[in-house]
This record gives sequence, structure tokens and C-alpha cells, in this order.
Amino acid sequence: MIWELPVVALRNIVILPGVTMNVDVGRPKSKRAVDEAQAADRRVLLLTQRDPRTDDPTRAELFDMGVLAVVKQVVRMPDNTYQVLVEAQERARVMDEVPSAYMRVRADTQSATEPQGEQARVIGVLASEVKSAFEDYQRQNKNLRLDNYQLEGLKALTDAGALADQVTHHATWTPEEKQEVLEAGDLQPRLEAVLKLLTRDTERFNMDKKIAGRVKEQMDANQREYYLREQMKAIGKELGGGEDSPAEVDALREKIEEAGMPESVKDKALKELQRLERTPGGSPESTVVRNYIDWLVDVPWSKRDEEILDIGRTRDILDSDHYALGDVKDRILEFLAVRQLTHKDGETEEQRRERSAEERTDDAELRAPILCLVGPPGVGKTSLGKSIARSLNRKFVRMALGGVRDESEIRGHRRTYIGAMPGRIIQGMKTAGVVNPVVLLDEIDKMSSDWRGDPSSAMLEVLDPEQNHTFQDHYLEVPYDLSQVMFITTANSLQTIPRPLLDRMEVIQIPGYTQQEKVEIAKRYRVPRQIKSHGLTGKLEITDAALNRIVEEYTAESGVRNLDRQISKLARKAARELLETPWEGLKVIDAPQIPDFLGVPLHRPEKMEKEPQVGVAQGLAWTSVGGTMLLVEALATPGTGKVVMTGSLGDVMKESVGAAIAYLRAHAAEYGADPDFHKTMDIHVHFPDGATPKDGPSAGITIATAVISAVTGRPVRLDVAMTGEISLRGRVLPIGGLKEKLLAAHQGGIREVIFPKDNEPSLQEVPESIRGDLKVHAVEHVSEVLELLLLPKPEQAEQTPPPALGKSVQPGA
Repeated sequence: MIWELPVVALRNIVILPGVTMNVDVGRPKSKRAVDEAQAADRRVLLLTQRDPRTDDPTRAELFDMGVLAVVKQVVRMPDNTYQVLVEAQERARVMDEVPSAYMRVRADTQSATEPQGEQARVIGVLASEVKSAFEDYQRQNKNLRLDNYQLEGLKALTDAGALADQVTHHATWTPEEKQEVLEAGDLQPRLEAVLKLLTRDTERFNMDKKIAGRVKEQMDANQREYYLREQMKAIGKELGGGEDSPAEVDALREKIEEAGMPESVKDKALKELQRLERTPGGSPESTVVRNYIDWLVDVPWSKRDEEILDIGRTRDILDSDHYALGDVKDRILEFLAVRQLTHKDGETEEQRRERSAEERTDDAELRAPILCLVGPPGVGKTSLGKSIARSLNRKFVRMALGGVRDESEIRGHRRTYIGAMPGRIIQGMKTAGVVNPVVLLDEIDKMSSDWRGDPSSAMLEVLDPEQNHTFQDHYLEVPYDLSQVMFITTANSLQTIPRPLLDRMEVIQIPGYTQQEKVEIAKRYRVPRQIKSHGLTGKLEITDAALNRIVEEYTAESGVRNLDRQISKLARKAARELLETPWEGLKVIDAPQIPDFLGVPLHRPEKMEKEPQVGVAQGLAWTSVGGTMLLVEALATPGTGKVVMTGSLGDVMKESVGAAIAYLRAHAAEYGADPDFHKTMDIHVHFPDGATPKDGPSAGITIATAVISAVTGRPVRLDVAMTGEISLRGRVLPIGGLKEKLLAAHQGGIREVIFPKDNEPSLQEVPESIRGDLKVHAVEHVSEVLELLLLPKPEQAEQTPPPALGKSVQPGA
């Protein structure tokens, strides 16, 4: 029979025919459906939604099969919801939706056909099996609570369809499983589905009982074992001994004797061993003492690697592992040369140990300087430490300090705390197993401090050659000699390293690589390694021209880490191509083929603007990852003298803008500017790439050039880059990072650079290949800068306003 019915959507419940129950209705559409049913024949269609999390389900989000129900009673609750008593009568399948302000559908009620003959007998057997299975189910299901009246009512049911629906209603199944029974219209499939679910749950209950029984038996066995062990401990305590057997104590005593500890440490270890013997084995104190003795024994006290002091060997290893970095290699070789000349030939290890720590700290062989390798990411700082350790035949230990903010991570925790352990320094020494390893403290500039202490302060003792021979770890509580350790630290920037800590280190700056050096590094190291690791040995070759293009158009970094990733990407594409379309012999990849493997170029330095423009100047900046090009734009418009600065500028850079405008006001006549420009013009200074914070004084002359050009209308040469701080008197003051800035200019295609005269000695740090390719101007006053950069004002500028920012102007036009 076809009905047109309002729909009430149900969450997490499925109502079956023959069931009378209360339903909470709170959603506006469902409440409207109940109201409409009350006003008509009190019939509604109850449909369960597929996803209970949906607040306002559409017709498609409801199951097609539901039940036609009669609203018996509606109680309006204080929270404006309805409690509706419904009596489910028949299954009904939705045919289509009727347009309405609430959900209304046409549905066809379906009644199961009466079984005849053999089918009737099958139905009878299935119904009997369902009754029997449900009795077992309700007996074992602790979550099911049925009273005797309900159980007797189920047993008395003779209608097989009603039996299946009632059992499904009472069972603790999921809504999806109950919906499956609801949608089984014929009796036999419906009874079979119910019997299958009852059998499944009964088997699960039996399995749970078996597992619980096994667990109980295991717990009983464990409790018995625990009781016997406690008895053994009590007997041992009465006899005056601990849990550790005499053999174990003797083994620990032997290890202490063989560890080569100083006498004071050895005495403390033996006292702790006596304490362990007297301590009951079951007490927490026994574990604490045993762990402490194990740490004292495991930390190296006298074992050391036989150092190979041969600067020729070291030079060969450094050259084979790293290309370029000449200054860094020279400093390392100088240090090792001194060690080689001052090494005490013929002194035995025993004689060396007999000398007091005070005497040994005066020896040049033990006063190892703390090298701090500072440079951008990917230039080889960490790998340099590995090469130094290999050249000296020493163990290498790397400790990452990035993010360390707890002093206890360096000095350890006191033994009074649960789970206490030594700090990273002692743990690193245990890992090395010798007293003279090379320890690399990586990313020392990334340490920070909070309420748990300042780890950089704890590092002061570690990195001071005058103090680290008596380093105190909170856990060990005995002096530990770190004077024979060669410490090497790495950092990207010196700005965040505390001054007292920096004062204890010898800083070696590692600059970024030039383009030629990157190509050479790729050819010697990266390409062969990636070809081998991708299984392309003898099958692939990358030309120098291709490597040049990768460096120019796909990487913008001071190091070679991203270059390595691009080469790896190329090798992966080549490996896939080899398998999909095999090639014969050796495949050679040249520059024109690079986009086929790496995609669209990421950088195009040859597209950099170099035509003279008004209000635009080319600057140079230093960042923690190397030098970079920095455009400065200025625009002067009629106004009232407002100055606007944009581009995420810091206070120092804003002060540079103020100094540049003040200088122009004082010298307006010299440059042909209106003396009252600060009253009649608004000046806007902008630094592109506005999302990146910028600060520092070295853009002073660049800002001054851009502002003066914008006010006077005179174009600025963009084929010249500059850096320098400006004073109110127009003096050009020195800046930092000249080497990195010149490398960035050269890589960006700039061949003429202006910098402060006071920085002229720093030119010696720039590689000769770069210096010879640059035309440099060392200036002392901003007038020299403007004389080099400002071009004559175009004639048409007398009749027209200054060219808009970004418009090219031919010099001398």
C-alpha cells in the first residue's frame, strides 16, 4: 500500500515493527513532522540516518527502509523538545520525496508473505533455533537486562517475524546490524540474519570466558611466585645480606678495580658497593645504587684512542672529503701542527696519568681549543667534524643541542629524583668509550632557557679548557676530566650565542659556496653518490652544463643541501624512465633536458632588472643562511609630509629611513630637490617580500639612494649593488657579512658593488675567483655613492611628473 507520510529522522537507533517506545525529537524538521502527523492521521515514517553526526540530514543521508508508526502521545519537555511515544506497525520502503517545508515522502508498506509447505517447516525450525540461541545470548550478555515478564513474552511468541523483530530490538547490536534485519523483508532471510548475529556473539562470549580464565590462572601463578620471592628476600635479610649474590658483588668490585678510576672516584664506588651489599634487594634504594655503580664503571676514565698526529694525512682526508673551505682547513691544520710539535714522545699512558691535572692543563697537547664552525646550513660543518675525527683516529660523537632548554640535560639530574640519569656530556662519553673523542656540539646557537635553567650557562664549564678537567655532573657527583676531549661546535649565527659562551670558543666562519664550487662539489661527491644509491652506475651521466643550470635555476642557497635533493630527484626520474622505456648504453643528461626531469625552473637570475629606474635601488643583505639581494623602493607623491614604511621592518631599519630623509633635507639644494619636500610630499619606502622580517643598519645608503631618487626624479643604476650604514652627516659606516653579500651579488649577476671603505680589509676573505670578477668601490661618504649611481634627470621630467615606480628610464635620455 502506498502512503504519503512525514519523516522523523532517528540517530543511533533502529525501531522495528511491533515495538512501542519513546523517541526524543528536537530538530525543527522532525518536530514539524510530528505536528503534521498529529493534525492528520497520526502516522509518521521513522527512518534512521546513515551518519549520526549529521545534524540536518537530507533524504539521501537516510536509509531507504524504515517503519510506519503511529504517534500515541506527545509530551513537550521544558527544553522545547518532544518526547513522542510511537508504535511501530509495518516495514515501509521510501519511493520518492514529496516537496515540503519539512521532509515528506511517498512510501510503500511491505508485508512478509505467509510461508507454505516445506518453507513453513524451515521457518519453524529457524524460529526454534532463534529462541534457543537468544536464551544463551541473554544469559551470557552482562549488558542485557530483561525481566521475567519480557522473557516469557518472547518465549510465547508464535509469529516468526515478530520473534525476529523482538529479539533484534532487545539485542545489544549496532544500528547498522539492526538495520540489516529491518531490511530483510522475507521471514527466512530475516531469521537467518538474527541467528547468525546471536551465534557470533555467543561464540565471542565463550572466548572471553576462556581468556579470562587463562588470565586468572596466570595471575595466580605470578602471585605465588611473588610470595616465594618475598620469602627468599626475608630469609636473606635475616642472614644479613642483600639480593645481590656474593658472585655479583665480586664481579662489580672487579670492574671497579679495572676501570682505571682516579683514587677518589674509586673510593666512592667501593663505598657505594658496600652500601649495595647492606641494602635489601627489594627496596628502591638498591636499584638506585646499582644503576649508579654501573654508570661509574661504564664511563671511560683512562681508556683512550692512540692519536695519529700527521698533518699530511689530515690534509689528504680533509681534501678528499670537502672541496674548497681553504681557510677552515688551514686553521685545523695549524692546530694539529702545534699538537704534533708539542706531543711528549716516549711518555707512557701510566706516566701521563700520574701527572696531576694542574700540570696536565699546562700542556699544549691537552689545551685543545674549542672550534666553533659558523655558517649557513648545508656547507659541511657537521661533516667537517667527522673528517677531523677520522684524520686523528679518534672516536666521533655528535650531540644535537637544538631545542635544549633544560640545564639538567647538560649536567644531569641528582640521584634523589626518580629516574635520574647523567647529562648528555657524560652519556656521550659513555657512547665514545674513550676519554679523548671528538665531540661535535651541533646547533649550539639553538639552545634556549626557561624556568628549568639555562643550559648555555652549564656549557661554560664544559667548553672552558681551564675548568673542564674537573667537570661536575649532578648524577655522578665526582669530578670528570674532559680536558682530553676535542670539542667542535656548529652554529648558523653568532647572534643568539651568549657572549660568555662565545668568548670560550674560537670562531671559524664558513662562507657559502660560489657557483663554480657548487658545480665542482656536485661533480665530485653528490652526483656519484646519488647515481650509486639509485642503481644507475654506468647508466647515467650528468654534464657540467646541466649541473650549472641546476645550480642557477633550481637552487638558491649558500650550501649544497638543496642541490643534493635536486640531483636525487633527477636520479629518481631517470630510474623510473629506465624501467618504463629502457635505454641502451650510457644516457647523458645535458642542460636543455633538465626541465624534463626537474620541472619548471624555480629561479631565473638572468631576468633580474638592471635598467635604471626612479626610486629603486639594489641593496645587499645578510641572513643566517648567507647573503641575499634586497631591492629598496621609494615613491614620492604630493602630500603633507607623511612617511610610510612597509615590508616588515625592524626598528633599526626604520631609523635608517629617518636618517636618509634627514640627510636629504639638509642637502636638498645639492641634489636639486625642493627644500620643502618634507612638507609637500608623502614618501613611501617599501621593501619587497613583505612577509619576511628585515632589520639592521646596512641598508642605510641603499635607502638614501632610493629616497633621493624618488624626490628628485633622477634614475638609479640597478646594475650596481650596495651595502653600508649611513650617518646623519652622510658618512658611510662599516657593516658585517661583506663576504656573504659579495657572494650573493656575484651569484645574482651583479658585477659592480659599493661598500664602506672601512670594510676594505675584509675583501681578502672573498675567493680570488669572485674578487677578480667584481668591480668594487670602497666609499666613505654618501655623496660618492650618489655620484656613482644617480643618472641625470630625463629632460621630459621637467614637463611631466617623475616616472612611476618600476618604469624603466634610459640613462641620459
